[in-house]
Amino acid sequence: MQTVDLDARPGLPPDLRALLTRYPRDVWMGHANLGATARFWLERHDMFRELGSALSAGLADHREGRVDIPAFRRWFAPRLGFFLQNLEGHHQIEDQHYFPAFQAAERSLAHGFDLLENDHGVIHDDLLATAETANRFLAAEEDAAGSPRDGVRWAADAYADASERLLRRLIRHLADEEDLIIPLILDRGEAAIGI
Repeated sequence: MQTVDLDARPGLPPDLRALLTRYPRDVWMGHANLGATARFWLERHDMFRELGSALSAGLADHREGRVDIPAFRRWFAPRLGFFLQNLEGHHQIEDQHYFPAFQAAERSLAHGFDLLENDHGVIHDDLLATAETANRFLAAEEDAAGSPRDGVRWAADAYADASERLLRRLIRHLADEEDLIIPLILDRGEAAIGI
């Protein structure tokens, strides 16, 4: 049996891939049943991927000394806040509205939505850890010359660890979520599912 652990699974378990086999990723964008809601939802997923990558690159620039601490903080804080708040809200909407509609449309995939909801719980804990370590990092003080003290470096390291864990898990989750949901939408159509 394939693991469902977010850190270990290579994708959806085989029993959840039947529709993906019928509707592989390379047919999604041209399919007549890929409606406005699905397109918007995929765009949001792409935004999370892109913003997560930009935050990682920005942190790397800071850690490599390519940007000073005040400039980094001005750039970083609003983007991280936007990322974390929007990701949490996105998952709440999925859990409360979309997943129940998808489960009702195809009962045989119910355990797939349980898997995705479990992912949301894991990712929520990662969001909290990322926010907590980011706050410590942003509050850490440099020395009088503006150079990072050890505390700033340690806080940056702690944030980097939490953020990397969140992004790694999020990337796996987004791909699995898309692989479960988009083929269902293509098979049934948005109106028939109720979205």
